[in-house]
This record gives sequence, C-alpha cells and structure tokens, in this order.
Amino acid sequence: MSEVAFDVNLFIKESKEVLVNPKAYFSTMKTTGGMAEPLIKAIIYGAVAGVIGFIWSLLNLGAIGVGLLGGSFGIMIIFGKIIGSIFGLFIGAVILLVISSICKGSTDFEANMRVIAAIMVIMPISSFLGFTFHINFYFGSIISLIISLYALWLLYIGLVNALKSNAETAKIVIYILLACTILLTVLSLGRAGRTDKILKDFKNDNAKEIMKDSPQNI
Repeated sequence: MSEVAFDVNLFIKESKEVLVNPKAYFSTMKTTGGMAEPLIKAIIYGAVAGVIGFIWSLLNLGAIGVGLLGGSFGIMIIFGKIIGSIFGLFIGAVILLVISSICKGSTDFEANMRVIAAIMVIMPISSFLGFTFHINFYFGSIISLIISLYALWLLYIGLVNALKSNAETAKIVIYILLACTILLTVLSLGRAGRTDKILKDFKNDNAKEIMKDSPQNI
C-alpha cells in the first residue's frame, strides 16, 4: 500500500468537485493509494468546521457565549471537531462497508473510507450554516435537514459510482436512511416545541407572581 504526498491544490479542487459535480468525481475517484490521504482530508474538514464554530461562538452565534470564558471553551470546538472527524471517518467507513456489502458493492475498507472522507466536505458547510439555529431553531433545523439530505444523496452517488453497488438496492437503503433522518428531525422539532411552551408558561407564571407581589398590589 503506497503512500503519496498530500496535494493541497488537488484537495481544494476535489472538494469543489464533490459539491458541484459529484457524479463525475465519484466515477473517477481513486479507491487506493493509502489511508493517509482520506485521514488528512477528514482532519482538514474537521479543523475548518471547528474554526467556523469557534468564530460563531465568539460572535455569540453559537451554543457558547462571548467573552474570555466563552472563547476559552469555544476553542475546544476546534479540537472536538477534529477528534470527531477522525472517529467519524473510521466509524462511517465501517458502516458504509456494511451498506456496500448489502448492495453488492466494494467491501474494500480503504475504498469505503475514501468515499466517507469525500462526503465529509459537508462538515464545514454544516458548521457555517450553524448560525441559523441562533436565528430560529425551526429554521436551523430545516437547514440542517437539507444538508443531511444532500449528504445522503452524495452517499448514494458514492455507493453506485465509486463502490459499484447495485443502484436499486442502494436506493432502498438511502430511502430508509432518508425516512429515519426526516423522522428524527420531526421528533426533534416536536420536543423543541414542547420545551418552548413549558418555558413560556413558566415565564408567564413567574410574571403573574411578580405582579401579585408588586408594591401597588399589596
């Protein structure tokens, strides 16, 4: 298994190709050449996603607040994304290998790993659009769902064009994953709605109590 030097310019070109012309990319994608290249890809995608998440946290557009304390915790987003991308690469490759096997495609681990690494180009995009949750949870959830559906479409193309899986079987698997993704999103929105109602009721009850205890009502 030969290892080749990582080409940054080629990495940028391939990243664009995956997003704008995935069929052409996966049809000609290398499925051999060593595991270093897909690993480096995953780490870069994770690092970029982490930096974007860190910037959003500093601007108070993420889950972590602004300021020194927020920045200190916020920088952990970068390390978390990098570690997550490495775990995600290997776990995703194993899962894809099983799916590819079911679809009578390639069961070569490196080939499946390379497909997952290519699809992880979605990570920085997802992180960039993470600010939409700050605007509105429902809006952010819809954007997140759209990104997930696009990732599933890339997965299908990777299965059929790069791993040579049976197209019809791959469609069935993707439809099942699509249904699960939509269901999880709907359940998440339902929980959010109930939580929001509870918080509003709690605030209203507190406001009533404050009005009762105010000086003019004593």
